[in-house]
Amino acid sequence: MKKGLSVKAALFLGFCLASATVALGQSGAGTAPMGSSYAAPDHPMHAYSVPMAPTQSLFSGTGLVTVAQGEMPLWEAVPERQEVPLGDTARRERKEHANVKKARKVWEN
Repeated sequence: MKKGLSVKAALFLGFCLASATVALGQSGAGTAPMGSSYAAPDHPMHAYSVPMAPTQSLFSGTGLVTVAQGEMPLWEAVPERQEVPLGDTARRERKEHANVKKARKVWEN
């Protein structure tokens, strides 16, 4: 018979010892006793109401927006989009697919 521990037993014993050490470290049993109460930081300033700042113009000059004669709204100046119906797009794609050169060999796995 062999005297001493087998390798499996030694590894298992080392694992148990390491796990116990980690568990003790997480529980705080190995540290000095300290209070674990949480104290929220105190902020001496609190919210209060103040009057709003005066308005400031983003335009240079007088600050007034003037509309000259002859200007038109942007929605009138933008051309309408001519959307192609989905059926027409599908027919065009099918026609292009029929005209494409086909492969000579077909591989099936």
